Amino acid sequence: MTETSAAAPPFQSPPPARPDALTVLVVDDEPSNLTSIEKIFQKEGMRAMTAQSAREALEVVRQHRIDVVLTDLMMPAISGLELLRAIKQIAPDVEVVMMTAYGTVETAVSAMREGAYDFVEKPLKRMTIVKTVRKAAERRSLTLENRQLKQEISVLTGRDIVGSSPALRRVLDIALQAAPSSATVLVLGESGTGKELLARFIHQHSARSQMAFVAVNCSAIPEAILEAELFGHEKGAFTGAHVRREGRFAKADGGTLFLDEIGELSPSVQVKLLRVLQEGEYEPVGGDTTRADVRIVAATNKDLRAEVAAGRFREDLYYRLNVIALTAPPLRTRREDIPLIIDHFIGIYCKKNNKTRLGIAREALDRLMDYSWPGNVRELENVIERAVVLCRSDRLTLDDLPDIVREAEPAEASTLTFSVGTPLDEVERRLIRETLRQAKGDKSVAAQLLGISTRTIYRKLGEMEG
Repeated sequence: MTETSAAAPPFQSPPPARPDALTVLVVDDEPSNLTSIEKIFQKEGMRAMTAQSAREALEVVRQHRIDVVLTDLMMPAISGLELLRAIKQIAPDVEVVMMTAYGTVETAVSAMREGAYDFVEKPLKRMTIVKTVRKAAERRSLTLENRQLKQEISVLTGRDIVGSSPALRRVLDIALQAAPSSATVLVLGESGTGKELLARFIHQHSARSQMAFVAVNCSAIPEAILEAELFGHEKGAFTGAHVRREGRFAKADGGTLFLDEIGELSPSVQVKLLRVLQEGEYEPVGGDTTRADVRIVAATNKDLRAEVAAGRFREDLYYRLNVIALTAPPLRTRREDIPLIIDHFIGIYCKKNNKTRLGIAREALDRLMDYSWPGNVRELENVIERAVVLCRSDRLTLDDLPDIVREAEPAEASTLTFSVGTPLDEVERRLIRETLRQAKGDKSVAAQLLGISTRTIYRKLGEMEG
């Protein structure tokens, strides 16, 4: 009886990764390294993809959902550091881990300063790379969760500037230019136009965006305590000051202080605010001089020039505040934004009231478009909140609107104005939309008013929507 050796077990590939598995892209110009690292991740239940060059890696990142990129630092043509920079441009949420040989650790540390999560040294150790990649994926997950949470909070609090009208875009363009600077901004406009939203927009696009945004309504705080509220006070500074308290300037340190209703400041507080703007310092009540690292954005619905002429507002303070002036446009000058704003508020208040997303009837939308909105966006928000709460069907109707809106006379016909140099397609687009609004959406009537055929207006609308 002859002795036979047992046959070697056949090679078994790891089971395929789940669709929701952590996805790692391994980048190395050495095929043998790619194969061994790929097997490590597959055995850990991860989905592993490979690329032998930076160019190939960028294509994978563009086409697939990648959680972590593990890339060699030293590669021909395009280095790992250059790949890192490119990935952060096209997919900033993807975490990057560098593989580095002895002698290039300093370069790897430089890569971390440019956004790499970490680095692992060669020769690679299985547990080290698995642990590092999992931690990088956890950070990416936390980053995405935080972003989603911020978006949900933004939706729930209505902290978005909604609209695309030329009047709004002009203001936002100036705000974007002003945001990166340290200049004081004065936001003007009627009540309810969203002056605080503009102030927050400036803060969010500034270098101070990660620091605090502190808002103060100067008209809502009694004059007797406003100074202490703004600048703080020491213990025993006045009757009732039992403990030391930080003011709003201290709370906004490094960030932005929004002073709403600035025209309501008393003369004594105006003097102290002027000192902050001139000298960059203030004194808490009963305390010592303190430096103020705060960017001030102020707002008012008053005519400050008239207030200066009447002697109620300091001229020197006015000029210190009025470095960059923005005027929040009233809703009547950007009627084309009304449907977008309505849709935005319907979404917010349906969610707040646990209701299925509602639609809106054509006649209700037309009436909302015709109303003059003296209270601007704030009034529109209140009307939509009321309508959502009272609505008994799957869409808002005329019956859900308050009497003051239902029974109001239509606003006067719009007059469109265009700056010299406005592109012709923009002029045509706005003219067609406004004519349709006046024609209550009737395309035949709109075509007659414009002197074109109904077929032409359908074609133009198709081009605009395309």
